[in-house]
Amino acid sequence: MSNEFHAGLLIAEVLQSHGVRFVFTLCGGHISPILVGCKQRGLRVIDVRDEATTVFAADAVARLSGVPGVAVVTAGPGVTNTVTAVKNAQMAQSPVIVIGGATATVLKGRGSLQDIDQFALMKPHVKWATSVRRVRDVVPTLRRAFATAQSDVPGPVFIEFPLDVLYPPSAVRQWYDLADATGAKNLRHVLTRWYLERHVRRMFAHARDAFEMTPLPVSVPSHASSRLQTAADWLSAAARPVLLIGSQATLNAREIMPLQEAVATLGIPTYLGGMARGLLGRQHPLQFRHRRKQALKEADLVILAGIPMDFRLNYGRDFSGRTRLISINRSGAELRQNRRPDLAIRGDPGNVLRALAASVRAQAARDAWLQTLRARETEREREIDREAQPTAGAINMVRLCRRLEETIADDSIIIGDGGDFVATASYIVKPRAPLTWLDPGAFGTLGAGAGFALGAKLCHPQAEVWILYGDGSVGYSLAEFDTFVRHRIAVIGVVGNDASWRQIAREQVEMLHDDVGTVLRHADYHRVAQGFDAEGLCLRTDEEIVPGLKRAQQLASEGNPVLINAVYPPTDFRKGSLSM
Repeated sequence: MSNEFHAGLLIAEVLQSHGVRFVFTLCGGHISPILVGCKQRGLRVIDVRDEATTVFAADAVARLSGVPGVAVVTAGPGVTNTVTAVKNAQMAQSPVIVIGGATATVLKGRGSLQDIDQFALMKPHVKWATSVRRVRDVVPTLRRAFATAQSDVPGPVFIEFPLDVLYPPSAVRQWYDLADATGAKNLRHVLTRWYLERHVRRMFAHARDAFEMTPLPVSVPSHASSRLQTAADWLSAAARPVLLIGSQATLNAREIMPLQEAVATLGIPTYLGGMARGLLGRQHPLQFRHRRKQALKEADLVILAGIPMDFRLNYGRDFSGRTRLISINRSGAELRQNRRPDLAIRGDPGNVLRALAASVRAQAARDAWLQTLRARETEREREIDREAQPTAGAINMVRLCRRLEETIADDSIIIGDGGDFVATASYIVKPRAPLTWLDPGAFGTLGAGAGFALGAKLCHPQAEVWILYGDGSVGYSLAEFDTFVRHRIAVIGVVGNDASWRQIAREQVEMLHDDVGTVLRHADYHRVAQGFDAEGLCLRTDEEIVPGLKRAQQLASEGNPVLINAVYPPTDFRKGSLSM
């Protein structure tokens, strides 16, 4: 097959022309030509152990590079296994191209291997779903897919490639018994052969034509200048403004540093969430992490840049009725979700914030407001310090997070995949720079860690990549340490192991007086990693934390993936944090 033209080569050429460098997959006969074509064109093919990981990895590449990530999975169960990760990408507004294999066009609906209605499954979770039935449609379909995934509100697209469209014509003719030129046996055979010959000719007609490969334009909502001026006037007059920035503001990864400069120019207290964590670096004087709810109640102006008023903002109830509310969002629905803002600006939040910084007039004095918020920040940090005191003969989880914050390198990328441990770490472990924190987003998905880390390390091979796992979430993707070993992806995983689904158990036991379904074991997760030939370390006391973290850094610098199993008793640090 390698010496004969097939559609896999064409697909690879389109991907390459759109800036794709990595293709994530789990092999299957339905998609083999795509993988072979990508390798021949110089794209790096990364094969993983679960199809969900292909989409999580592609999602991370999209977030960190601004180029849509690509996952290629086989038909049937290969596609169905991606659904959670695809839904996560949709809710996180990540442009991902999911390519799925499918049964041969003439066998659709006839009981072929792994033949299901894949569109019925995927359509609710993607911006666009389509099937390519002729080789001549490969290039225009993929070009449209890339533009669609990135335009307006970004999200995943799904393209189905039937097996006979992908393979060389000679192989397809042989499968259809068309290679044998012997005479027809009866009329039915004559008609069948005529139909199949015609079908194959149409499927491969113009397959070798010259195709335009350049990317199509991407549509980004443009904001109204009159609304921008109103926002600038309100901001100039505000004495107690607050800016909340979410993931949507970081969609244009190439403009992330100008966005950072714009936020600094605006000069107002800023809270960051999702992919925006780290936008202002580690210790910026305008960045606040604690007592956000109290600040929102007292603010006279709140700007929501790419954040809907969903459960994370108590459905819009966290704001005072006297607060002027400006919402900036690409999505018309999210602009007004749960509560209508005083000023709705439909547009890209990053673009609007940059334009706002360029147009805002002289600002009201805000020293007292900033001092109030900083005093609360200091007070909360002292409370955390008190919570982080050593525990005799054991690890204090809060102290573990403090030690992580002190140890991880300045070039680190931090992946959050868990509940209680990761949420605690988000209070304490500070992303060092823009686009250095990844978590699943609003869907609250567990299992994204390995895929996110895979994509992050490929995009930034010189960076330290840390996965913060809960001991519940690590079970979803622990097998990907085999992938890390095979592909020399030197990431560091830290499992917060309290033998519990603690985020659920804490409230369940208090409200319902039963821990059913929430109990785990202090399992030896590090030994599982060792079984895949990765490095595994186990920490059980405070004294072991710093040496263990530094040992992991050394091993990773030598090219070894590492899993740290940090065993500790349960904590009530986040009591009352259950979201509804």
